Amino acid sequence: MKRLNFFEETRYEKLPVKVFPDKNIASIKVAQRIAEIIKRKNSKNEYAVLGLATGQTPVGVYAELVRMHKEEGLSFQNVITFNLDEYYPMKPTSAQSYVAFMNYHLFDHVDIKPENVNIPDGTLDKENIHDYCLQYENKISEAGGMDIQVLGIGRTGHIGFNEPGSAPNSGTRLVTLDDLTRSDASRDFGGKENVPTKAITMGIGTIFKAKEIVLLAWSKKKAPIVKRAVEEEMSGDVPATFLQMSDTVEFILDEDAASELTRFDTPWLVKDCTWTPELIKKAVIWLSEETDKPILKLTEDDYNNNGMAQLVVDKGPAYDINIDIFNKIQHTITGWPGGKPGADDSQRPERAEPARKTSLIFSPHPDDDVISMGGTFIRLVDQGHNVHVAYQTSGNTAIWDHDVLRFVEFAIDFNKSIGESTENLESTYKKMRDFLSKKEPNQLDLKEILNVKGFIRKTEAIAGARFAGLPDKNIHFMNLPFYERGKTESNPDKEDDIVLTMELLQKLKPNQVFAAGDFADPHGTHIKCFNIVLEAMNRLREKEEWIQDTWLWMYRGAWHEFEMHQIEMAVPLSPNEVIKKRNAIFKHQSQKDTPVFPGDDDREFWVRAEDRNRETAKCYHDLGFAEYEAMEAFVRWKFK
Repeated sequence: MKRLNFFEETRYEKLPVKVFPDKNIASIKVAQRIAEIIKRKNSKNEYAVLGLATGQTPVGVYAELVRMHKEEGLSFQNVITFNLDEYYPMKPTSAQSYVAFMNYHLFDHVDIKPENVNIPDGTLDKENIHDYCLQYENKISEAGGMDIQVLGIGRTGHIGFNEPGSAPNSGTRLVTLDDLTRSDASRDFGGKENVPTKAITMGIGTIFKAKEIVLLAWSKKKAPIVKRAVEEEMSGDVPATFLQMSDTVEFILDEDAASELTRFDTPWLVKDCTWTPELIKKAVIWLSEETDKPILKLTEDDYNNNGMAQLVVDKGPAYDINIDIFNKIQHTITGWPGGKPGADDSQRPERAEPARKTSLIFSPHPDDDVISMGGTFIRLVDQGHNVHVAYQTSGNTAIWDHDVLRFVEFAIDFNKSIGESTENLESTYKKMRDFLSKKEPNQLDLKEILNVKGFIRKTEAIAGARFAGLPDKNIHFMNLPFYERGKTESNPDKEDDIVLTMELLQKLKPNQVFAAGDFADPHGTHIKCFNIVLEAMNRLREKEEWIQDTWLWMYRGAWHEFEMHQIEMAVPLSPNEVIKKRNAIFKHQSQKDTPVFPGDDDREFWVRAEDRNRETAKCYHDLGFAEYEAMEAFVRWKFK
């Protein structure tokens, strides 16, 4: 009976999927699976043949294999490895090469024989690539085929570097990389223009020959493409869908990567649900969007025809459900993000007292405050709250090199104009110019260059905060050490970052804290900064009374808004407030037009922000609420 229930629950899924609470648990399980293959083969005096992937996804797997080697004696003496792919052209000594990646994360830490390591050669002459690829295929066959192939999945749906358009029977070959794939790799290369346009990759047909295939995916960033790969029909538009043809494949996901699968996203379509208030709200909003009707116009037929008959039976009638959810959403809308003094706050997202709150806005980069919540920032100041902003990092990686020279040239001319010596400045300028003329992609800048880049972003942040109405004494630059260490370390320790954050919180004792709640990219600056804030607050909550009444509100960055059912406070913006927010963003001139790291959205940051805020207002209007020009959205963190 349980088997039937599980089949019903997963009937949208066209291949096996296993979901773990988080990527760490999942990575350990996959590493144990690989270790068992190695031990089993070793007991038979045979080689274990592993197909390996690169990128951030398998890093945890490799870390656990290294631990097992060092602490449990797992030997790699009888292991042969074949990597999926390599950029072309690419020197093995380059920091961006997959040779360097595999050495750093695995091979340099275990006892594998160098001659048993196989990674596509990115240094070949083009006319030799075809023959080399045939030899690579033959070498896999001669080794007895891969016992297990580890895969990740790109946002284009690529496996290996088999981009959209790849054939299911394709072999190892030279391919052209999709523009989105190159955008995703741009940070590692210091800009998309430095990312190779081609790569050598195993083909999908080569991958199919493995005795076991495991595809790993973590984070909400991968959730949309995971849903397509698992639930859509096979198509060359999403090469990972071809894995549905294999009898030996399994997708290993964390809860975030699995979050858009039907059984998790809209569970009422596949099973009887336990109708919690949160799930009811999500389902009714979904039904409103699905039927293109305002909430108060939804009928029992709408519920019955869209898999929600059980909800009406359990919690109905339909109109009562509609009224309840409508009121709950109505209560998220407020023009008083710091609370309305003297008002009944029982149905408001923020408390009325204290009437004048100390509000602390944490901004991961020097522009996230005004891009993400600039209208609310200005509203808090205008309504008389004691607002502070804390810029957590310098953001100095996101400045064009040519801007550094321009600002130093300005400083030289300014000093000359007031009769000051420019000898040291000109010497530094020459040093910078010489360095930049020979700079390799993603090469770490000179300290002097990093300082100037940091100064540029600092002055822009000050200008933006002043425009929002803050006095200089309420503007804080934290320069959290992890950000600078991260330029040379893969996992910089964050203890001193936490201590610095605790000190600022203790100094200000805020009534409300705002922090960037972007969790789609687990390796991004935003989530690292959020985790630092959260850990600092949790530690203080264990020993200090005042912070028990401090609320933590999350805002989103320039790319994606919270889902409608998640929003707990929506702050409407008038047309004039939208323009004022835009002008605050304009103070960050270095990020205007074409920023260094634009992501895969070519709109300017101010355009993205306005479009996102208008879309949120439209979503509220479509649900049946008043029509606002724009809205900024927030979710309150629930401390345990």
